[in-house]
Amino acid sequence: MFVAGAGVRGNGWGMSIQLAVIGVGPRGVGFLERLAANLPELGAGVPLVVHLVDPHPPGGGRIWRAAQSPLLKLNSMARDVTMFTDASSTIEGPVWPGPSLIEWAERVRSGVIDLELADPGVAHELQHLAADSFPTRRLQSEYLGWFYRRAVAALPATVEVHEARCIRVDDTDDGRQTVTLDTGAALDVDLVLYALGHTGVRPTPEHAALAEFAVLHDLLYVAPDFTAESDTSAIRPHEPVIVRGMGLAAVDLTVLLTEGRGGRFVPSASLPGQLDYRPSAREPHLLLGSRRGVPYHSKISSALAAPRPEPRYFSAAIARELADSRHSLDFRADVWPLIAAELQWGYYHELFVGHPDRVRVAWEAFVPFLDRYRWDSPRLRAAVDAAVPNPVDRLDLAAFDRPLAGLRVGSREELQDTLRYYIGLDLHARSAPEHSATLGLFTSLLYALFDLGSIVDSPKWTARSRARDLPEWGQNFFSFVASGPPAHRLDELLALSRAGVVEFLGPDLVVRADASGHFAASSPIVDGEVRARVLVDARLPPTSVRTSDSEALRSLIESGAGCEEVVSDARFSGSTGRLVVRAGDARLVRSDGSPHPRRFAIGPYTNAPFVGAFSRPGTNAVSFRENDRVARAVLELAAAISAPTLGVALATEVPA
Repeated sequence: MFVAGAGVRGNGWGMSIQLAVIGVGPRGVGFLERLAANLPELGAGVPLVVHLVDPHPPGGGRIWRAAQSPLLKLNSMARDVTMFTDASSTIEGPVWPGPSLIEWAERVRSGVIDLELADPGVAHELQHLAADSFPTRRLQSEYLGWFYRRAVAALPATVEVHEARCIRVDDTDDGRQTVTLDTGAALDVDLVLYALGHTGVRPTPEHAALAEFAVLHDLLYVAPDFTAESDTSAIRPHEPVIVRGMGLAAVDLTVLLTEGRGGRFVPSASLPGQLDYRPSAREPHLLLGSRRGVPYHSKISSALAAPRPEPRYFSAAIARELADSRHSLDFRADVWPLIAAELQWGYYHELFVGHPDRVRVAWEAFVPFLDRYRWDSPRLRAAVDAAVPNPVDRLDLAAFDRPLAGLRVGSREELQDTLRYYIGLDLHARSAPEHSATLGLFTSLLYALFDLGSIVDSPKWTARSRARDLPEWGQNFFSFVASGPPAHRLDELLALSRAGVVEFLGPDLVVRADASGHFAASSPIVDGEVRARVLVDARLPPTSVRTSDSEALRSLIESGAGCEEVVSDARFSGSTGRLVVRAGDARLVRSDGSPHPRRFAIGPYTNAPFVGAFSRPGTNAVSFRENDRVARAVLELAAAISAPTLGVALATEVPA
């Protein structure tokens, strides 16, 4: 039964069990699907009422809602997106397979799935979507909305939707939970699941100071935000805009301020296979810089020429053995060298086996060097130089990560040429069949991330590894290599650079509030600095439940119903900014260290392993596994609460 409501009260002990799900984006609806799948086994006979709380439409939620620019896209191909468990899923509950995004589109086109799309642009996109297409976020929103409706239809429970924002949740004297909404309504429920997804944060001291400087000098400062929500209307045509960041947020910003303002990309008349940009005269002059000074690597369009090798230096089994054999785990000292070796293994296996014409020795003769020498050893580098004649085919992970490190150029014009050459070379390497070794690297990195998930919640990590190294590696290195934009976005960036709309500033960007009343930016790669009225921090907000823009999350910390993860040892002390949940069932951990008897939390703001709300098919997705575990824990608790002899005890305590 489905009801759209504004608020109800619970029915009391021995009657229906009331569950509030706060946040109904991809993670929330993924949980709903697992709830439906597991309910026949664990919740049979328990009348369940599910309250869905979100100001945004269920399915897409805040990030993937349909109400955003049609120019904004996923950075994944349609064939690489699914919300469904499959044969690879190691879960206790039943596997309910379903279509990936491209399979869903094909079924809609053939009439197998009955779906009418009100937006003609989305309907046109769906009709022409291919497996290797990069879908718009609006089409992804339709897929997520369909998945949500399917999950609700399979759920033998009453579902009530509350188009509102949760302000706070309070414990009542009898152990139940009062969910207060920004509409003034209150829901009396038995159980609460937080599934809020990515949230913003209140300004950090640095961002607050920049915002204050902007107000004082009549400037414009845009703090880290979700690009689709940033107000850039006050940015004037042709004026310089310093953009700090060159990842996906900067790509989206560039799209909105160029093509989004009426510019057009056309096939180049003078550069075969490339694009020219036809400006609308409404674009600003974008000055792009970052720590690396280069954009994320684009998605790869080539195919593997050799079979993917079995992992050799880092796998889930190796990771667990490592964790079991150590008193403590240090990411930099213990784990990264193994992952780096695995990346080289995947890269060079594809190069030597898939393209033997590009190397001087057989694969079997080269493997002993990989086995014998550390990933960054000069002896391994010498072996690579001897075996791989073309420097373009050699993998230097340090240089790959920081390609401009130590470089100096004589002028800004030379810097533009340097960056355009680098981007063009990188695009070729990630699309040309003869350079499919880059896909070998990508594949090894992807599976290394999955395998790291088997130990990422180990209590043995050093404090610095937990607070800094693990999240920085996942967010920075992995995203730089494997989670970049579609290749055509970098083709467009090159066209914008040639047209003078985009100018590259370089690596290790330093931004300051200048005494002249402007923002100033400089890089050690080139002399001088640029000044501008506008500064945009084109980065996603950092994770911090204590300073989140979600009142529901902040109130958890303030009330003690939840706590922020703080790690400390003899060498390091600090906060991860994440909400502590109990391993296994994602139960909230209170400020006194005890698990909350009635509340759970899933998502990127928790300290549980997280790799996206949706996933590639066939990859045993971490989030799907957690959704299943948590759905089963919620149903087991719901059944216990509904039992008259257990309900009162469980209202106040839960076993550790």
